[in-house]
Amino acid sequence: MTDSRTPSLSTLAVRAGEHARPTASPALIEPIYQSTVYSFPDLDSLEAGMAGQEGAYFYYRNGTPNASTLERALAELEGTEAAACAASGMAAISAAFLGVLAAGDHIITDERVYGVTYALLRDELPRLGIEVSFVDALDHGAVAAAFRPNTRLLHVENLTNPLLTVTDVPKLAALAHERGALLSVDSTFASPAVFRPAQHGADIVTHSLAKYLSGHSTGMGGAVAGRAELVAAARRILLRLGGTISAFDAWMTLQGMKTLGLRMRAHSGNAQAIADVLQNHPRVKRVYHPGLESHPQFLLAQELYPDGFGGMLSLEVDDAHEFVKRLAGKIPLAPSLADVMSTLSHPWSTSHRALPEADKRRLGITPGLLRFSVGIEDVSDLLDDLEMALA
Repeated sequence: MTDSRTPSLSTLAVRAGEHARPTASPALIEPIYQSTVYSFPDLDSLEAGMAGQEGAYFYYRNGTPNASTLERALAELEGTEAAACAASGMAAISAAFLGVLAAGDHIITDERVYGVTYALLRDELPRLGIEVSFVDALDHGAVAAAFRPNTRLLHVENLTNPLLTVTDVPKLAALAHERGALLSVDSTFASPAVFRPAQHGADIVTHSLAKYLSGHSTGMGGAVAGRAELVAAARRILLRLGGTISAFDAWMTLQGMKTLGLRMRAHSGNAQAIADVLQNHPRVKRVYHPGLESHPQFLLAQELYPDGFGGMLSLEVDDAHEFVKRLAGKIPLAPSLADVMSTLSHPWSTSHRALPEADKRRLGITPGLLRFSVGIEDVSDLLDDLEMALA
């Protein structure tokens, strides 16, 4: 009798994508295939490789065994037909967009998207003849009204950066599909350990691999996951624009992914505990975290994220400069997120730097706002550090 039971997330993170090794005593961990080119015994073999035969590699930009293993693993974790890896998260998003959009098409996007994504949509896509509408994705009526006959894509983040707005992915997927459009979801803040957008109707899922999937600030990359034809379209853009992932970054990401389940439980638990404390601290003006009852989408978050919300929260203080300075040597200021080490970031001057000041303030991004990527340290030590900085 065969075992049809679906493995858990933690088991998939360790096993997903692995394939048979080419030796009698294979390496436990896949080696790094750093060669930039591969050889063929004859022209027939070369033709098979050029035609895309599985397992046949010919040039680094077109793929490596390490990238293929990572892509299989990501597709399994997200529950999608396929995945393609990119050199960065922005390369992945760009390829996902350009794979389905052409001059004359229209895209709708949430006004809260990551700052560089915002700049891509505001400045670059219109130069290619692609129309862009920014809307409040929480206002489903406004989203519905923004659709046009030429709307091809709706793009959102499931947990927004940096204010942790919870997007109703199932509702937005239904809105898009009713109008013949696709839904694209950037799931970087969640990771498949806590949310799988494709299971809620998303057609395209993107990630910055340098965040939770890698987990240690050592592997750079991006990913597009979804139906096979959509991933193939994104892969075509990556190959032609040269945005494919390196073998080493793919390998490093795979090593980090093996502890994804363990890490995300620790991240989520620590962030929830810290948010619970900070929301009552007299020196903290506001805390943004989906697990707080004060969060505007608390009930939706409980429904969509039963296994936790990841390790992100944001807090607003009177003097961000002094707060950061007092934490020096304890919790570093670092303009990224999702490391096992806790870090702080200042969205006003980093992730959302490209937004006009009026737009930042309208969206709630103020000079006193700090994004806190909560790590996996002992939570009591983190609370002691924060209390010292706030004292």
